[in-house]
Amino acid sequence: MDTSTQKKWNFSAVFYDLLAWGAEQRWGPRKREFFSSMHGKVLFVAVGTGQDIPFFPPGRDIIGIDISPRMLAKARERAARYPGLLELRVMDIHALEFPDHSFDQVVTSCTLCSVPDPVAALIALRRVLKPGGELYMFEHTGSRVFPFNRMLDVMTPIWKPIGPEMNRDTVANVEKAGFKMQQVSNVYLDVVKTIIASAPEG
Repeated sequence: MDTSTQKKWNFSAVFYDLLAWGAEQRWGPRKREFFSSMHGKVLFVAVGTGQDIPFFPPGRDIIGIDISPRMLAKARERAARYPGLLELRVMDIHALEFPDHSFDQVVTSCTLCSVPDPVAALIALRRVLKPGGELYMFEHTGSRVFPFNRMLDVMTPIWKPIGPEMNRDTVANVEKAGFKMQQVSNVYLDVVKTIIASAPEG
């Protein structure tokens, strides 16, 4: 367990809902649409305080993980209201406690901006996906458009101690981790994206 990262997000749990409220209101409808494709056995990574849970489609079989016990403590009330199977576990994405090929689908939501080693984390996710299994990502990333790219570069060292890095090239990281890219769609400029990829077969 990465205790320094766990400590960071335990601290952020105190005010996370307040800071994220506006973003969840803005992106909620898009997330609801995106998450509607959940199927089979699903791993939801970095469930946090559970702000995404109301956007999950009903009747799914989901395991939600997060490195922060304090985040999950806040998520449990939302999880209890979910009309399906939803189990929450404290777990580090870099050290997933699941056998190989455990899941049909992995879903992330503003996650890969926050893990210490995004490529290693994605490789770990690929390991627990079944061959041909799908990776669905709703992520904010770096930008190639001026002045947004410069703004995100400036914001990253300010936010990193208590939150995400704002300028990561998540699409490139998915490819570096060995996934087969299927679709990348811009939700807001080229900063908020949906990414769909699959684990190699065979």
